[in-house]
Amino acid sequence: MAIHKPKHIMLVDDDQLFLKLIEQVFKKSGFNCTIAPSAEAAIELLKEGAAPDIILSDYEMLKMNGFEFRRYLMNEPLFKDIPFVFLTFFSDKDLVEKGLDLQAIDYIIKDTPINVIVSKVNNILFAVDKQRELSENEIKKAAKSLNIKSIPVKPPEIKEFKVDFWHQAYQDIPGGDFIDFIKVNDRYSFIVLGDIMGKKWMAWFFTFGFLSYVRSAVRFAAFNKEYSTSKILQQVNSIICFDEVLKDILSSLSLLLIDSETKRITYSGAGDLPLLHYNHEAGDLSMISSSGLLLGLFEEGNYSEKEIILKPGDRLFVFTDGMIDFIDKTGKKSDYNQFLKTLNPFMRKENNFTDIAANLFSNNLSEQVDDRSIISIYKN
Repeated sequence: MAIHKPKHIMLVDDDQLFLKLIEQVFKKSGFNCTIAPSAEAAIELLKEGAAPDIILSDYEMLKMNGFEFRRYLMNEPLFKDIPFVFLTFFSDKDLVEKGLDLQAIDYIIKDTPINVIVSKVNNILFAVDKQRELSENEIKKAAKSLNIKSIPVKPPEIKEFKVDFWHQAYQDIPGGDFIDFIKVNDRYSFIVLGDIMGKKWMAWFFTFGFLSYVRSAVRFAAFNKEYSTSKILQQVNSIICFDEVLKDILSSLSLLLIDSETKRITYSGAGDLPLLHYNHEAGDLSMISSSGLLLGLFEEGNYSEKEIILKPGDRLFVFTDGMIDFIDKTGKKSDYNQFLKTLNPFMRKENNFTDIAANLFSNNLSEQVDDRSIISIYKN
């Protein structure tokens, strides 16, 4: 049986008594509530934390009124799609029409019984969820019929190394993370991990364009026997900067080349997070950073190469920012060092990626805010 998370509502009103009253009613009805005594305060709270499922805002407030607040949200990509309901004592027809013209879902009069207000909000959220579910199902059907995937089904088999990966989509909807394993021949294998900037389907749609360019650049390099990860990244970046569809879309990318003959790994990164190298002999984790710019940012990405040598028992981790981003009671955070500390206890067992994938976030009370992807490269 699916577990449904409590809905999160933001209540905005400069009438402190009414705000406290309606907050208590919604809490008793099972909602998580964020309250703001003004539109300005609500904006700051939205910037700091997770977006609510719905915003219920008064119209008549000092400084920024409800209409001005709504217009501000409509001009902000992160907030414009949050369902918005006006709550006011005014019942003027022209005022109501003006509010609905701002794409507000409803207009509720404050004299409405409190239990009816809660029922109205519940009905709105139910309708929004059903529409979203229908839209997502249609996209999933289309993606399935086209047989397009941005995450592989299984890891590759590479001589002298064991490669594993784990991916968790944000809210179970495919997003901007993409993974690929490209085996050129028995000697050379490429590992690709990217993250398109954006959320859910909007980012997922662009993953296939980026993946196509990466695959083409890798194949072209292999054909010419030029196995340079930095040159491949630069080629991909140059093409993206001239692509009319992708040139305004940014993405991080980690590109690794495993040479099974020399047992060496070459790494180049484009705006990605530092890799983590576990030294089995020393028993510690260290960072390996790249200097390249995000794909699509500038025509010259300044990509460098780093050579990594893994000794038996060593492990290399490549991951996206969904692994270090989270929301807790104090708001949204990114904490690379905390993730390092979380990962470190799992290093005591040999070749234990199954344990890592199953338990990495099991005791974490923070909330997921993005796709989570991590690749492990283990030296046998």
